[in-house]
Amino acid sequence: MEVIFILIVICLLAAVGFLGAFVWAVKSGQFDDDYTPSVRILFDDKKDTINEDKKVEIK
Repeated sequence: MEVIFILIVICLLAAVGFLGAFVWAVKSGQFDDDYTPSVRILFDDKKDTINEDKKVEIK
């Protein structure tokens, strides 16, 4: 029974550690992406180009 309490404490400490690392990453700007939204229109949409190549005219 004591092992379960020790494991719960270890799991809670790990969870708090990961939450702290996530909050630190968000506050330090690790997830900010200012480049992609401005050039998204320039990227080709692969799905449309593949569909145009496979079109077959039926006569």
